[in-house]
Amino acid sequence: MSWRARLHPRRLLHGPPPPPPPAPLPPGGGQARGAAELAERREALARDLVEAQFDLGGLAYEMAIRDHFRLDVLTRQAARLQQLDARLGEVEHLLRLDTTGAAGACPQCGTLYARGALFCSQCAFQLVATAVAAAPANGHAPASVPPPGAPGGG
Repeated sequence: MSWRARLHPRRLLHGPPPPPPPAPLPPGGGQARGAAELAERREALARDLVEAQFDLGGLAYEMAIRDHFRLDVLTRQAARLQQLDARLGEVEHLLRLDTTGAAGACPQCGTLYARGALFCSQCAFQLVATAVAAAPANGHAPASVPPPGAPGGG
């Protein structure tokens, strides 16, 4: 870069141009998690959950003996407890899928699904196409009906 380009007034005011945005990561952040790593994560989350429950109980007790409840503090701690519980549930779900075998990942949101799943448990995306019409009881295939506007159609 020439010295004139480096000393251009716009460059001096705004600084160097921003770097290009990074490429988006695939669902799951592009990192595979092994069963051992998931089990460690589950143990850590379980410890954090027990500690958060203990803290919430302690807060409620301390507020009760002082007869001064601060709902904002209790609500904040309960929200943290709910977040930990949700994350623990997700990790346990992944561990169950790992032991039973996951059939694949949802093409819309990336959530793993088990064999036989018809819809994604996260976003309700239909994973398996359903048959449009069932065969009649007499065993003959139904006559095909051309779509409207097609030759011979209605």
